[in-house]
Amino acid sequence: MRRDDENRPSDALSEVRLDVFLDVTCLFPTRSQAAAACKGGKVDVNGHAAPPHKLVRAGDALAVTLPSGRRTFVIRALADRHVPKAVARTLREETTPPPSPEVLEAQRLERLLAPRPSDGGGRPTKRDRRERERLRGW
Repeated sequence: MRRDDENRPSDALSEVRLDVFLDVTCLFPTRSQAAAACKGGKVDVNGHAAPPHKLVRAGDALAVTLPSGRRTFVIRALADRHVPKAVARTLREETTPPPSPEVLEAQRLERLLAPRPSDGGGRPTKRDRRERERLRGW
C-alpha cells in the first residue's frame, strides 16, 4: 500500500461515529471535546440532538454550536482516522449562510468599543489603585 493511500478518506466506510467524525474533520481539537459537545446538546444530526456514539453517513446534515456561533455542514465523505487538514476539509461542506452586512458592522463596532487593558494589563500598580480610589472619592 502506498503512503498516499493512507491519507485519503476511505470509500469503503459507510458509517462512522459522530465524535470521531467531528475530530477527524478538525471541528474539535480532540475526540473527547467532540463527545462533550455532543453530550451537551451542541451537535445536531439531521435536525435532532445526537449522542457521541451516533453513526453518521455521507449526506447527513450537521449543525454544530461553536463559540463563534452556529454552523451547518453536510457530510460529503467519511474517514475514521486522522488525515491532513486539506483532506479533512473536503469531508464536509459548510452550508452556513454568510452573516448579513448589519451583523458584520455590529461585530466591528463591538470590537472597537470593547474596553482595552491599559499599557500592560495584569494587576494594577499601587499608583494606579490610589488614582482610582482618589477619583472614586475614597
